[in-house]
Amino acid sequence: MGALDEQRWLDVRRFRALHEAGASVSEIARETGLNWRTVKKYLGADSAEVTPRRSRPARGQVIDAFAHVVDAWLRAELLLKGTVIHERLVEQYGFTGDYQRVKLYLQQARPRIAAELGVSPDQLAGLHRRFEVVPGAQAQVDWGDEGAILAHVGIPKVYSFHMVLSYSRDPFCCFTTSQYLAAFWGAHRRAFAHFGGVPGSIVYDRTKTVVRRHVAPGQAVPAHPEAVAFAGHYDFAIDVLAAYRPTGKGRVERQVTIVRDHVLAGRAFSSLAEIDAAFAAWVPQRRALRHRTHGEIIGVRAARDHAALRPIPAKPYAVADRHLRHVGKDYLVAFAGNLYSVPARRVRHRQLVEIRATAATVSIHATVAGPDGITLLATHPRAVGRGARIVDETHWDGLPDGHTRAVTTGDPAGPQPPARRKPSHDSSRGPLQALLTRAAAAQVTVEARPLSVYDQIAQASPFTNRPHLKDVSK
Repeated sequence: MGALDEQRWLDVRRFRALHEAGASVSEIARETGLNWRTVKKYLGADSAEVTPRRSRPARGQVIDAFAHVVDAWLRAELLLKGTVIHERLVEQYGFTGDYQRVKLYLQQARPRIAAELGVSPDQLAGLHRRFEVVPGAQAQVDWGDEGAILAHVGIPKVYSFHMVLSYSRDPFCCFTTSQYLAAFWGAHRRAFAHFGGVPGSIVYDRTKTVVRRHVAPGQAVPAHPEAVAFAGHYDFAIDVLAAYRPTGKGRVERQVTIVRDHVLAGRAFSSLAEIDAAFAAWVPQRRALRHRTHGEIIGVRAARDHAALRPIPAKPYAVADRHLRHVGKDYLVAFAGNLYSVPARRVRHRQLVEIRATAATVSIHATVAGPDGITLLATHPRAVGRGARIVDETHWDGLPDGHTRAVTTGDPAGPQPPARRKPSHDSSRGPLQALLTRAAAAQVTVEARPLSVYDQIAQASPFTNRPHLKDVSK
């Protein structure tokens, strides 16, 4: 264990009074960033005999030239990550040191800046920065899994969609049976109608209905094409949270728990519409409360929030979840665990078709337009749950239905069909041609001979004089 330099030695000695007052060695080690054995060594009774290592005054650290820049960033954002600081120093100031130099500097700079700002070391560990927004500027979205609350009516799973206006904490919630693309953006339209407008931006997790694929931290997140089209139509910005940011959507995540406790707990429902109605009846109670964070009545603050929202376009944007499927032998197409019929006269077995599913309907389209330029084959109401068969009987017109099959145990009733007439034999075509035809062969007369004739023929055969053949025959 090497000796500490003068600065680190002073940092440890600064905690000696706290250690004598009852602070543990491990707590002081966390604050100083040193190993607990090192802290114990320099805070022990014989620590006066341990002298600090003399630093070289002629040689400074690379980070020292950038200390004032780092301190300014910490004053603006006390919990700014060391990796971010290192990246900015390299990109903006040509810093040549490694990340470890920045990390060591932050271990002594962050407590010092916290003391300047009046933040105690105990408070520093649990802090996160709170972002306040202006009215109408932002909303946050999240899903809630409500489980099998409607299983008794045949709906195996129910999800709650939540949107909260960040300025006022005014809530919206609706309930769906899936988290598919169409259901997700359809819930957005209902939220906009509830608030009477569209917020400037909406904060999301990295969900697959918003993000096309996941990328490494620090890289631009590619948005889903339907998300881009929907946001462009309603004129709001998509704000995707960085990875591992649990506090980025605190307003809406708290709202999920509140709705679950005040609307769902201890109640029984028989339909999604009944649950939606229960939430709508609870909203006035929520708006009448004073919020503990901003200190105002939620409804009063929500009025300013609603007034600043952007107008809703007159024409809604219908998002369709698109999939490719094959037509089965029974002219049914499988989608989301259910079967939907298509016209038998317009498709063939194994033909590839496109499913366009919304929250309420499932339409089936041909991948190539017909002579009339139309691709639509069929439209059905979307099934709830799994295992359903949604069939339009007219789609099966022209297919065998089994009505011509019959079984009888007696003579068939009614006149019998006439027997086929055999063609007459034409002797002018010769005897060879007559033998080749079935009708002429039926008229050949076979002479009847007694069996003794065949015995005489067998005795006259040269093969009967061979003893070994006789033995074989026996």
